[in-house]
Amino acid sequence: MNCQHQLHRGHDPRLLARRWFLQQCGVGLGSLALMDLLARDGVAMPQAALDDPLAPKAPHHAPKAKRVIYLFMAGAPSQPELFDYKPELARLDGTLPPPDLIKDYRAAFINPNSKLLGPRFKFAKHGNCGAELSELLPHLATVADDIAIVRSMHTDAFNHAPAQILMNTGSTQFGRPSFGAWTCYGLGSEARELPGFVVFSSGSKGPSGGNSNWGNGFLPTAYQGVQFRTGGDPVLYLSNPPGIDNDVQRDSLESLKRLNKMKLDAVGDPEIATRINSYELAFRMQASAPEVMDLAREPKHVLEMYGAEPGKALFANNCLLARRLVERGVRFVQLFHEAWDQHGNLKADLKKNCANTDQASAALVKDLKRRGMLDDTLVIWGGEFGRTPMVQGGDDGRDHHPNAFSIWLAGGGVKPGLTLGTTDDLGFNAADDAVHVHDLNATLLHLLGFDHTRLTYKFQGRQFRLTDVHGEVVEKLLA
Repeated sequence: MNCQHQLHRGHDPRLLARRWFLQQCGVGLGSLALMDLLARDGVAMPQAALDDPLAPKAPHHAPKAKRVIYLFMAGAPSQPELFDYKPELARLDGTLPPPDLIKDYRAAFINPNSKLLGPRFKFAKHGNCGAELSELLPHLATVADDIAIVRSMHTDAFNHAPAQILMNTGSTQFGRPSFGAWTCYGLGSEARELPGFVVFSSGSKGPSGGNSNWGNGFLPTAYQGVQFRTGGDPVLYLSNPPGIDNDVQRDSLESLKRLNKMKLDAVGDPEIATRINSYELAFRMQASAPEVMDLAREPKHVLEMYGAEPGKALFANNCLLARRLVERGVRFVQLFHEAWDQHGNLKADLKKNCANTDQASAALVKDLKRRGMLDDTLVIWGGEFGRTPMVQGGDDGRDHHPNAFSIWLAGGGVKPGLTLGTTDDLGFNAADDAVHVHDLNATLLHLLGFDHTRLTYKFQGRQFRLTDVHGEVVEKLLA
C-alpha cells in the first residue's frame, strides 16, 4: 500500500501497512509464523526456551550420563610421573632423544634436543583391571576398577590459554561456547534454585584461559558457567544491601519482570529472557546457595573421606560441593585447579599437587557410587596437554607437550577398569587408539545423549558445534 497516496497522506503508516496488519492482527500471526520458521532453522529460540532457557530438554537419544563433574587440572599434569610409565625412558635417562623423533618438533620453551628425563616416581598395578598408576596416587588406586584411563590423548596447542580453551570449547579462539554451556543448552537443568552450570577455582591462581573456559560464547548467556566462591557469599552481591528486605526486593523484581516481558514479547531477544531468568534465579539463590555451600551439614566421616575442611578454600571442599550441587539438580560442575605447570621443581610440586587432589578425587568417585549416582554422573579428570619426555630446568622439570597426555573418566556410561591407548616407548607420541580433543568431546556428548554433529547453533550464517567439523565417538570407551 502506498502510504503517500492522497487518500492516506498524514496518517500514521503503521495503521495502514500490510506488515503491520500481519504482525499485529490475529494475535500476531505474522510474528508467530516468522518466529516458528526461524526457530526451526536455528536462527531464533523456540518459545519454550524464551520462557525458561534452562528448562529440562530431551537429548537425541537415551543418555547414559545426566550430569557432569569435570575436574580440570590446569597447567598440565606430568603423565610420565602419574599414568604412563615408560621403562625405556627410564633406561635412557640423561641421553639425547633420537634425531628422527624430534625432527620438525616445536617446543614451547626448551630446545627439543634436550636430554631425556626418566620417570621420577615408582609405578605399580592396581585393582582387578591391573591399572598401572604412580605411587603419588594411592587413593585413586583404590578406585582403579571404577575408572577408565586414556593414555593416548593429543591436542593441537602447546601454550596454556589456547590449549585450555581448545579443551573446553573445541577451538583455540576466544568466543566459542564451553562444553558446560553446550550441555546446558542441550539438556537444560533440573535445578530451579541454582545455576545449571557452576564453576569453582582452586590452586595457585585461576586458569590461564580465564572465563572463556566456562563462557557461553554466542549462545544465550543463560548457559554460561557461574563461578562460586568458597568464602562469604557464594556469588558476589547475592545478599540484599542494608535496608532492603525480601518483600521490597520481590516487588522490585516483579516490576522489572513485567517491563522485560513486554520487551521480550515485542522483539523475542533471548538475552531478555536470560535477564529475566537471572533475576529470578538470583532471588531464589539467596535461600538455596548458602544451604548447599554449608559443608558443616555433612557428617564427619564424609568430611574425613574427602579431606574437606569447612571454611577453607580447598580442592577437597570443592569436590564435596560438586557432589552436593549435582544432588540438587545442577547439570554441570567444573573444578579448575591451576597448579600443574612444572617447568622446574617437578618432584616436590607433584607430591604437593597429588596430596592436595588425589584423596578428594577418589572420594568423589566412591561417594557418588555409594549414593547410586555414579552410573549417571560423568566424572572427568585431566588437563590441557602433557609434558615432554625431555628435561627442562636442570634435571627437575618438563616442558609443555601436545603430542601425548593422559586423562581418566568414571561413571556415566564409561567402561570401568579400562586403560585405553598407548604412546611410543619414550611417551613422545600417541600410538595405538589415539584420542584427539575433538574425539573426547564427541564421546562425552554421546554419553549425554547427543549426536555431536547435530547439537548445533546458527551464528553468523553457519551452524557451529562443540567439535567444529571434527571428532569421532571413541566406541572403546563406552560401557
